[in-house]
Amino acid sequence: MCVRRSLNHIYAQLVDDINSVTIVQVGSTGKEFTEKLGKEADKTATAKLVGEVLAEKAKEKGVTNIVFDRKGYLFHGRVKALAEAARAKGLVF
Repeated sequence: MCVRRSLNHIYAQLVDDINSVTIVQVGSTGKEFTEKLGKEADKTATAKLVGEVLAEKAKEKGVTNIVFDRKGYLFHGRVKALAEAARAKGLVF
């Protein structure tokens, strides 16, 4: 799982490195996030929802074990919230 964050949004994707294919991609810019959380949502709550949605989509594709790539971001705040939400929904890393 690769994580990328900007000032206002966070994105996560599952990549199959052997076949060079993206399995699942989720970003906080989608309509479903603004509908569920509202326009003035907390960034950490949004990251948590991204992690949950990513884990659910990964399960649908049959992926349960992953490697977490935080791309140099410190493991706190939004990155930590996303990772912990993904773990809570069943991803193992």
